[in-house]
This record gives sequence, structure tokens and C-alpha cells, in this order.
Amino acid sequence: MVTVQELDLPELNLAEIEGLAEKQAAINAARKQHWLAKGPFGFALTRYEDCVAVLRDRRFHSAASLITQMAGLPDDHELNKGRRRESILSMEGSGHDRLRRLVAPAFTPMAADKLRPFMRSVIQELVDRVVASGRTELIADVCEPYPIPIICELLGAPKEDWKLFSAWATDLLAIFNGTLAADASRIIAARDELDVYMTDLIVRRRSTPADDLLTALIAAESEGDRLSSEELVMMCEAVLIAGTDTTRNQLACAVALFSQHPGQWRLLAEDPSVAPRAVEESMRVLGAVRGTARFASVNIEYRDVIFPKGTLVFPSFIGANNDEAVWTNPAEFDIRKPPASQPHLTFGSGIHYCLGANLARAELQEALPLLAQRMPDLEIDGQITWKPTTVGIWGPERLPLRFTPTS
Repeated sequence: MVTVQELDLPELNLAEIEGLAEKQAAINAARKQHWLAKGPFGFALTRYEDCVAVLRDRRFHSAASLITQMAGLPDDHELNKGRRRESILSMEGSGHDRLRRLVAPAFTPMAADKLRPFMRSVIQELVDRVVASGRTELIADVCEPYPIPIICELLGAPKEDWKLFSAWATDLLAIFNGTLAADASRIIAARDELDVYMTDLIVRRRSTPADDLLTALIAAESEGDRLSSEELVMMCEAVLIAGTDTTRNQLACAVALFSQHPGQWRLLAEDPSVAPRAVEESMRVLGAVRGTARFASVNIEYRDVIFPKGTLVFPSFIGANNDEAVWTNPAEFDIRKPPASQPHLTFGSGIHYCLGANLARAELQEALPLLAQRMPDLEIDGQITWKPTTVGIWGPERLPLRFTPTS
């Protein structure tokens, strides 16, 4: 038995590789040599089986709690001093279990389905503004504004506050951009402003319940246990962080992918019933979340290798979602294919599996068929500009499109 540091492993630094196809080729080459690869900060897992095993092993903790440390910020930095509570996105153990148990009923498929009519109205209004021209820059026109009204409707925030939530989401999400030291002040300001807003809204919802997520979370109870006001604010912040940029970028990734497969785009327009498969297949082939990070909370033995306490491991969703051991012809994009025996990992796995997966699926299932119907003969109108590889939730920065105008 050896420690992971003693292994002779292939090198894999995806940040230095341009282009998705090139990244995939590098991952495939590494996977053929070993089930692990050595990266600049830790060790990459490129096989589906190992990614799932690590994500489900509760001894490997989410590295979200290490973001400020990995960015080199000292313990007395304002962003650390201002951390008054731990987020469900980084919590572990019994505390995490308790929160998931309390809030899970509010994130069921049925709860997401209640919002589908509103989702349709939002995407319809955005598309109505551009279809007559036959051209759009999809990020600014559709992807960026699409999820915010839905998150606000979910939380019970009024329409006049949509712009506030959009700005807060942009600033809070800067924590994943790899530029934390420069962005710390605006992240703190956005968090403090959101705290004040949500605290006031919670007070109002306690006295005047409504048909929204916040009311459901206030009412959530398990064995006499309820969420505190501070936990309610934390959950609302987590919903805004996890539910905004993911949907924006995944919708953009899916449309960019479909633009290279016109036959699939026509099929989606002609038969909207394939939307659920289209969403899953596009998330597998071009996911906005390309991987995650875990660290060994104790010395861990896995597959006869010891991962010393503190070792960083990076389950690669790009690698796992294209593992030939799970998918036949994984490079092929085909929304008619029957689902594989295993789910893609873009939503993660284990105790940190995306709590809002049902909401995200519903948003994408409503948006993609409508876009396909209203934007026929879709083509790239120039060149796609992709976000830097250092961005945590990735996708196109600009997606200029042309299509046959419709009414």
C-alpha cells in the first residue's frame, strides 16, 4: 500500500489546455494510464466509478469551505471575519444531514413543476423580443435574465426587486471566479445587503404566509425541529448562488451544443416531448459544472492507495460523463439515445448532490423546446467567446446567433 504522493501518475493540468475537445483528449489519455492523474493542486479522478465513489464517501469533504484558504486569504481577512454562518453548500456531517432533511420537501419535482407556467411566461417574453430580427446575442438577451425572475418568484420577492437580485447574484458568484482577493469587498457588500433584505422578508412571511419557497422553509419541520431565522437567510443565499449561474451557463452550453447539431435542434422543435432527454444529454456532453473538489478529512484508504488528511482530489465530470465504461460512443450527441444505466454527474452525487436539480431541469426543459421552435435554422453568427477556464461555473460569455425570423 502506498500514499497517493508516491504513485507514478500522468500529469493533467486542464487550465493550460485550450478547447473542450483538447481537454477531453487529455483526460482520455490520462485515464488510459491510471485511474488518477496529478494536477497542480491535487489529484484528478477521471473515471466515472471513482468519481462516484469519492463523492459518496463522507470522509471526503467539500472543498467549498476552503475557498478563501485556497485563494491565499489570511484568517483575519474581512471575508473570513464576516463569515457568520456556514453554508449548506459546504457543511458536512450531522449538521448538513439535518438541513437537507428539513428542506428536501421544498425541492421535490412537484414543487418545481408548480413553477413551470411561470418559467414558460418568462422565457416566452424574452424570446418575443428577439425572434423577429433573426439575430440574438443569447447570453445578454436570454440566458442572463432568465433565471432571476424564477428565483425571485420561488422566494416570493416582488418583480420590482428582480434587478437587485440579479446584481447580488453576480457579486456573490464572484467567489468562484479565481479572483477572490480582488472581489472580496463586493462579495461582502452583496451578502450583507441580501441578509438585510431576506431577514425583513422572513419577518413578513412569518406573519403573512404565501405560496412560495420561503413560506415552505419556515413551515418545514422534522421531529419538532425547525430552521432558525439565520438558517433561513443562509438557505435563501444558497438558492440564489446555486440556482442562478448554473442555469444561465447550462442553457447557453446546451444551445451552443445544439448549434453544431442542426438535426437535433429540428427534432427538439418538432417533438418537445424529447426535452427531458435533450436536457440530460446536453448536460452530459457539455456541462456548465465540469468538476468539483473534495479533501480528505482524515487519512483515507481507497483502492489500496492512502490519501493523507488534507489531500485535495478533483472528480472530473468531463471525464466521468465521457467514460466509455458507462456510455456507448460518449462523444456522440444524440437526444434520441435511451438513457444510460447511470446518471451524468453534472449535478454531482452523494450528500452534496444538487438540491435544486429538479428546478434546474424544469427551467431547461421549458426553455430549450421553445427556443428550438422560435429560432429555426439556428447557426453561430460569428464566434462564440467562452469564459476563462478559471471560472467555477463555465459557459459561453458571448453566443451570437442567427436564425430564420419568426413572429
